[in-house]
Amino acid sequence: MASRVADNELMKVLNLQCSGKHQFEGWFASEDDYAGQSARGMLECPFCGARDVSKLPSAPRLNLSPSVQTEQAPGQSNAATVVDAGTERALQAAWLQVARRILEHTEDVGERFVEEARRMHYGETEERGIRGKASHEDTEALREEGIRVMPLILPEGLEGPVH
Repeated sequence: MASRVADNELMKVLNLQCSGKHQFEGWFASEDDYAGQSARGMLECPFCGARDVSKLPSAPRLNLSPSVQTEQAPGQSNAATVVDAGTERALQAAWLQVARRILEHTEDVGERFVEEARRMHYGETEERGIRGKASHEDTEALREEGIRVMPLILPEGLEGPVH
């Protein structure tokens, strides 16, 4: 599949999938461009950051059932839901929008996250949206102190354009 972009350039749009089974589109100047970026390890899943990315078969149309049903054993949890490919793509696109909004409206304090969260909580600095790195143990300690935190995995490289 090809798409037109600025100055009437044709771009090759490929369906890609990471080792975590996330599917997404990649835009390349050509098949050779894709192969070169892949060989140099430049491809990355925009959802989980995995670098093991492969090309999926492309077709102008795929007939997919509107939903996929799975049988559930008695007493089995219904925490996971199986969705069709169109719904999955829509959910992934929505997640990327949310992730970008988080990046736009929070300050990256990196390794100082725990310290900065405590400083805000105890009134030592102004309250603001922050993001950074914290261990599971540090996150639990913050919660025990009454500090609201939410673990969130944002793929590396999301700050730039994602196709």
